[in-house]
Amino acid sequence: MNVLVPLPFALPLLGAALAVLARRRSTWLRILAPLFAAGGVAACAGLVAAVARDGILAVQLGGWAAPLGITLVADRLSALLLAVSATVLLAIMLHAVGEGAGGLGGDEPGVFYPAYLTLTAGVSLVFLAGDLFNLFVGFEVMLASSYVLMTLTPTGERVRAGMTYTVVSLTSSILFLTALGLTYAATGTVNLADLATRTPDLPGATRTALALLFLVVFGIKGAIVPMHLWLPDSYPVALTKVTAVFAALLTKAAVYALIRVETLVFPRERASWPMLVLAAATILVGTLGALTHDDIHRVFSFVLVGHIGYMLFGLALFDVAGLTGAILYLVHHIVVQATLFLVSDLIQGHTGETSLHRLGGLAGLSAFIAVLFFIPAMSVSGVPPTSGFVAKLALFQAGVGSGSLLAYAVTGVAVLGSVLTLMAMSRIWTLGFWRPRPDEADEPPPPDASYTKGGARLMKSVTAVLVVAGLLIAVFAGPLAAWSRHAAGDLVDTSAYRHAVLDGGRP
Repeated sequence: MNVLVPLPFALPLLGAALAVLARRRSTWLRILAPLFAAGGVAACAGLVAAVARDGILAVQLGGWAAPLGITLVADRLSALLLAVSATVLLAIMLHAVGEGAGGLGGDEPGVFYPAYLTLTAGVSLVFLAGDLFNLFVGFEVMLASSYVLMTLTPTGERVRAGMTYTVVSLTSSILFLTALGLTYAATGTVNLADLATRTPDLPGATRTALALLFLVVFGIKGAIVPMHLWLPDSYPVALTKVTAVFAALLTKAAVYALIRVETLVFPRERASWPMLVLAAATILVGTLGALTHDDIHRVFSFVLVGHIGYMLFGLALFDVAGLTGAILYLVHHIVVQATLFLVSDLIQGHTGETSLHRLGGLAGLSAFIAVLFFIPAMSVSGVPPTSGFVAKLALFQAGVGSGSLLAYAVTGVAVLGSVLTLMAMSRIWTLGFWRPRPDEADEPPPPDASYTKGGARLMKSVTAVLVVAGLLIAVFAGPLAAWSRHAAGDLVDTSAYRHAVLDGGRP
């Protein structure tokens, strides 16, 4: 079943190449791109089944044995995140098809679909990479395609935001390459499984310096406070469906990479106080920032920053319970954050607005959209019995069970962050949905005036499916938590990972 491992990366990359060839035929693009995205979902589902049956799967590309060759690895963590990410990417792709790649003119649909599939391939490579260099390559594939997506239908504000995003991303990439080179100089390898056997022998100061450098690298990419300032200025100005992809996956890919590097390369036996402090700061700054903004996209962007802190909190505990909570939170947040931005796109289609000062009466305008917003808004706030409540409860239990006073304090901050998030979502609900539309606001356009009826139905249907998917995470919390607990156990005890990669899984 090892043949399944490269498919989540290879299929969208092949689809991107074919989409480039068909770039002048928009009808073909709208059929071809979702087919390859659906093929990626099927491959990821097969990979989850294979990992459940056979354990960790490793592929050595080019016939070079580890640690010399290119290694792709699928374990419980990467297979789960691949399946969730591929599903969300397909949903956003179908939403874009329904929108007619909304707002794109000229040849831009022929750019959107290849860039989107290339981004999909980059995300998959990050989750599958078994060495630091190909982890770097995965992020660079994401960077190149995300810059193209961010600057589609360019405006002055969009180009400026794209430059900010690119400069910050390139800075983190330079630091990543520097960290990679220093790691190779110190250990003679970049293979993650091999590093797990070599870094314990490094001097303590060297290990600490390398660990801090990687924390900065992934802290920038993941928008951890105080390295977050680029995100709220960049994400809100892109096309909404593009922002949905970025918010759902790009920062989560960085969190995943940080989890993988910290557990394999720099394992600990106790909680990390610097990470706990960063987690608390990220939660507070993000959720407080969400309360200060008028634009819905900026509110969602600050909520995204704040909730990265919850995942960092689980990692900082460095035990099975904390990592289980972090994994559950990753799964929940990928789905819910994408859903919120797709709902925002529907709001824009009905009103042409994202400013709370000019919004109002949305519940009367479309009760269906009101329901689509309310459920993920309550979920991201952690209101029971949603998926957000399940994930946060796991983190709170891990924090209380850690026995650390600092962890207790961060748990309290996390509870406060949930209250602040609920306040931010309630503000949108009250001003945007229940308050009468302000007199100074422009008259809303006819509902879905810029889309065909079939396209509007597809957009609403896809968003509704993601809302249901978020609810299913809560419904199947038991099996998902069991899977996450096994994945966390593999992260704490890396022997199975090292055996699968370095020994080919042989007894």
